[in-house]
Amino acid sequence: MSERIVVVTGGSDGIGAQAARRIARQEPGQRLILVGRSRDKTAAVAREVGAESYIADYTRLDEVRELAADLRRSVDRIDVLANNAGGIFGERTVTADGNEKTLQVNFLAPFLLTNLLLDLLQAGEGGVINTSSVSARIVGKIDVEDLNHTRSYAPMRAYGDAKLATILFTRGLHARYGAQGINAAAVDPGNVRTGFGAENNDFLTRLLYRTPLSRIALISPEKGGANLAYFLTGRPGIDWGHGRFYAQTEPAKPRQTNKQVNNDALVETLWTRSAELVGIGSH
Repeated sequence: MSERIVVVTGGSDGIGAQAARRIARQEPGQRLILVGRSRDKTAAVAREVGAESYIADYTRLDEVRELAADLRRSVDRIDVLANNAGGIFGERTVTADGNEKTLQVNFLAPFLLTNLLLDLLQAGEGGVINTSSVSARIVGKIDVEDLNHTRSYAPMRAYGDAKLATILFTRGLHARYGAQGINAAAVDPGNVRTGFGAENNDFLTRLLYRTPLSRIALISPEKGGANLAYFLTGRPGIDWGHGRFYAQTEPAKPRQTNKQVNNDALVETLWTRSAELVGIGSH
């Protein structure tokens, strides 16, 4: 049996790096490919786990396109793609591509990368694991006419919307490509003690991530990485179902989330609008 090819974005730190360590230790037959923004940090983790490393800054969609091209030159299939890169940011910032930064880094860039790699995924096992968050339920509310939050902006709301969009994207992947071999799930690996939110200075984020409260309220990066690794090494249709949202549970059980997730028309409209924003066809 040939080695499985697993691509982990956000692999230079946090749960992405910890998931890579878990997979390398427990599933040594995998070919791991790590993607990160920092060349040095990504290369260091890759050396540690025997992986390959690629660099992409998700605030620039051209770098996402270059990443897809680089991967296409390196592999003839991808068995699992972990769309794990993301973060919560402070003041509203617009990227060079004209999108609000939180939306682009957490959702639009992974949306683009996945679409550019669909044929490689279909040539492999077709697994797409999208990192989401309970914030999708707590504060998420998609307005397709204002995805970039031009009318109003709050860091946590922007993050919750992006993570809700990620779940809708997961459903869209299943609806469009499930019969063609794509197996997608959205996963909340838990609130983890990492550098997440380092650019966000609102009171609640500082309290949760930068005070001793983090030791009580947050799980360890190792646990979060183990939660993510469970889905990356699991069997779609057996260990987890297609097009669903899961929280940090083993064995995996689907979790209820924002009621907008069940809006099929919104799933389709969001896909079309997202395709426009990243400059690809909607089909």
